[in-house]
Amino acid sequence: MESWVRFNSQSQAKERVFRAAQYACTLLGYALHRGGAAANVRQTVHQLEAHMSLTRKLLRLGNSVEAVEAAKRAVHLSDTVLRLCLTIGHINRAMYFACDNVLWASKAGVISRLDQHKWSQRSFRYYLFALILNLTRDVYELNILFEREHRHRATKSTNQSPSAQPSAPQSSSSPPATTENHTLTAVLARSRRELRLLVRLLYSNPPLLLDLLKNCCDVFIPLDRLGIYPTGPGFVGACGLLSSVLSILTMVHPWLKLKP
Repeated sequence: MESWVRFNSQSQAKERVFRAAQYACTLLGYALHRGGAAANVRQTVHQLEAHMSLTRKLLRLGNSVEAVEAAKRAVHLSDTVLRLCLTIGHINRAMYFACDNVLWASKAGVISRLDQHKWSQRSFRYYLFALILNLTRDVYELNILFEREHRHRATKSTNQSPSAQPSAPQSSSSPPATTENHTLTAVLARSRRELRLLVRLLYSNPPLLLDLLKNCCDVFIPLDRLGIYPTGPGFVGACGLLSSVLSILTMVHPWLKLKP
């Protein structure tokens, strides 16, 4: 099993390249359609996109086995939230790849009289659930960083000796409008501080930033295919191309991959 996983990992980089090419064709086809290009040119790009998709399905034939192995490793994680998200997410990826393999067999002529639309919708449902769990994991990791930063600031402010005694509160009868303005100003100031902290935390954690961006781009693909949130081929092509480039980047530089 481990030898198969090692062999299968060698084809993942090729699959990412073909994925980037496929969604680049999707984006190009949309641009040609908007630009009023000739029908034969749009048909050629569409056929190229279909060939790229079929090649990707061939390269993903063993990915379900790897997803099952990843789920077995995730079961032993000590963190409950990570264990739940990663295990169920890998199981859904395994089911997605299994459905994808059935679709490839049907398109290759190995299986006849298969309802490809039904199996495609089924695979995208598994894919969507896996992405939702991945996004949940990203938000959880980000929340851990937020809590760690807030604890660090609280400890730092506690250890510092006060430079001046706090002044006694002044009794004033401020009008309600002024009080509401002060409350709104405080809320806006706190929101700006939290936003700056969010940007700083993501900037200082490139693996989490790339994984969050990749999952946010990927989630629009099944949402569009399932008809839950249609966005059109142009947006889907741009999101797929961007997420593919980010995936290739994590393969070229493994330290950018979020672990575990």
